[in-house]
Amino acid sequence: MSAVAVLRLPLAVDLSGFVKLLQRMQVPHRVSEEAGEQVLWVSDELSEDVRALYVRFPAGDPEQQLELPAAGSTPRRPGFVQQLTRSPMTALVLLLSLIVSAVTLLGENLEVLRWLTFLEFRVVGQYIQFTPLADSMAAGQWWRLVTPMLIHFGFLHIAMNGMWYWELGRRIEARQGGINLLGLTLLFSLVSNFAQYIFSGATLFGGLSGVLYGLLGHCWIYQLLAPNPAYHLPRGVLVMMLVWLLLCLSGLVSLIGFGEIANAAHVGGLLVGCFTGLLGGLFARRKMTL
Repeated sequence: MSAVAVLRLPLAVDLSGFVKLLQRMQVPHRVSEEAGEQVLWVSDELSEDVRALYVRFPAGDPEQQLELPAAGSTPRRPGFVQQLTRSPMTALVLLLSLIVSAVTLLGENLEVLRWLTFLEFRVVGQYIQFTPLADSMAAGQWWRLVTPMLIHFGFLHIAMNGMWYWELGRRIEARQGGINLLGLTLLFSLVSNFAQYIFSGATLFGGLSGVLYGLLGHCWIYQLLAPNPAYHLPRGVLVMMLVWLLLCLSGLVSLIGFGEIANAAHVGGLLVGCFTGLLGGLFARRKMTL
């Protein structure tokens, strides 16, 4: 684990109070003097947290306003309601997905479903007739570019996607905020939907899985460049999702009865997620070195 310089301050700045706070929090650190400055070093995984702590408590915490767990105690895991209040954007996206799943009867109610699909359609006898995308855009139906992410076909579909969005979305919301999570979600939905449309043509598709692979790629590359506890995914999770992607691409998953898989959406989401993770990670890494 490497150490990074999180603070570079003039020698006249009193850093003793903040150092005492770090000692009370049992955060490994050291202070050195370089080129007429005092430099605070901590492990790279804690750098952003320590920098944010200094913004709040530059003089330390002499009145001990921060309630820290007693030595040797195990921190209590936040309850479900507390997790919801900490991750409102994650909860909102999941709530919208559940509402859409309910009103579309998990894809069975075609009259409602047709308003949310990438391509508008109408049922003619036993067939579905799709409207060209250009016609929908000319009619101002821009929401169709992203709303397929809210559509799910079956309980297993919404359960699995919801579970992974809750896991990955909360991490990004905690690290980069709810607005950034919403922006990334919409971007990943847009790219994955277009990728699937280009690959498969006029078909029905939907679900959060393309977005999920975008969130996975974002966390993965971001963590490589600017390590942070919020984005630390167990190696098994990353390997499992990448192996699942390869199995889907091989056609084996569809062959054993899981239905058609939106492989292009998965690959498109993963690629754009890796790209945003690269940009975000490089920016965060640059901030660490300033």
